Amino acid sequence: MEKFVINGGHALRGEVRISGAKNAAVAILPAVMLADSPCIIENLPDISDVAAILRVMQELGAIVRPINKTSVEIDPCHINSYVVSKEMAEGMRASSYFLGALLGRLNRARVAPPGGCNFGVRPIDQHIKGFEALGAKMTIENGMVDGKAMQLKGASVYLDIVSVGATINIMLAAAKARGLTVIENAAREPHIVDLANFLNSMGANIMGAGTSVIKIRGVESLHGTTYSIIPDQIEAGTYMVAAAATGGDVMITNVTPKHLESIIAKLKETGAEITEYDEAVRVVMNTRPKKCNVKTMPHPGFPTDMQPQIATLLTVADGTSIVTEGVWDSRFRYVDQLTLMGADVQVDGKMAVITGVKCLNSAPVKAVDLRAGAAMIIAGLMAEGETQIEDIIHIDRGYENIVEKFSALGADIKRVPIIDNNIIYKQA
Repeated sequence: MEKFVINGGHALRGEVRISGAKNAAVAILPAVMLADSPCIIENLPDISDVAAILRVMQELGAIVRPINKTSVEIDPCHINSYVVSKEMAEGMRASSYFLGALLGRLNRARVAPPGGCNFGVRPIDQHIKGFEALGAKMTIENGMVDGKAMQLKGASVYLDIVSVGATINIMLAAAKARGLTVIENAAREPHIVDLANFLNSMGANIMGAGTSVIKIRGVESLHGTTYSIIPDQIEAGTYMVAAAATGGDVMITNVTPKHLESIIAKLKETGAEITEYDEAVRVVMNTRPKKCNVKTMPHPGFPTDMQPQIATLLTVADGTSIVTEGVWDSRFRYVDQLTLMGADVQVDGKMAVITGVKCLNSAPVKAVDLRAGAAMIIAGLMAEGETQIEDIIHIDRGYENIVEKFSALGADIKRVPIIDNNIIYKQA
């Protein structure tokens, strides 16, 4: 196993290039399975979640050929299995997307329930509701979600809650279903639009992605394509908050500023100066952060995946801030780690009351999940002295070359092996 060691107190300065979007990649890769010829996917982030999905696809029979560090060619023509076991799906929330992709390709799927970060109950009832509306018979047996259909047929599906996962899964299953599928109360996140654009580039007929009503007219077949994934909105937001939190001056490149509007708005409330360019944003912070209130909501609201990072910035704000979680039931597990560093945070259900302190103190902490891990890095960069972060395997799921990128901005951060009882453990 490994940990991060950070010596904080250095303002971040320079330029950082954002990688391809994790949340788009983990939906688009399973979607390749719907094609009848090879696809080339470009701008893939070099993260463990992507590597895990590619391994699952190979287990199912796809031929995966890396082209370079960020591009891969996938030939789905030899897929001969519809089973994604618990061992294959472990630790990966996006494993659920194999349900929609396999039903769409083979009319058959058996997939272990998804893993990933633990911050509350993550039911897939809306996914199952959508599949059943399309004509699939869904059961849960021996810890596996099983689906089968003679022929998927278009239908109207109203989602009881706005669910990114259910929206994606229904899109995957409906792309080749017979007739018209209408998803109402659909999620509108940028990676939903990116998935629709990818499917359309293969010959799908999808309209309305990015709105609350998505219409999918099923087609007979989908062909191979070459497609480049959008930049990662959450990675960009993480570096933006880190720049503000350290009193820095950072240019974040390879971004889509429109995807960052809610993050930009809140950072401006804290006193950050932000300049937008065509494909970049510059974040400058010359003052102690100001208090502000944040509520996470489905897109275009403030992203839940940015909640731990913005909360960490607010721990040193002038005044009292309130952060309300409007998406997940339990996303404040990381607060205990911040309090170890001297933060004053009181949690009541889905609300955290943050009273700003003058500075955070260095301490040994843990990454309890992916985005909480990013928050711990930001906290370590803010604090004076040495902060050690363990359980960083969570962080590697979603951030490419995070040590190298922060180091290039002037951060003192290293990845080191954990030594215990004269034994050195390294993550596989």
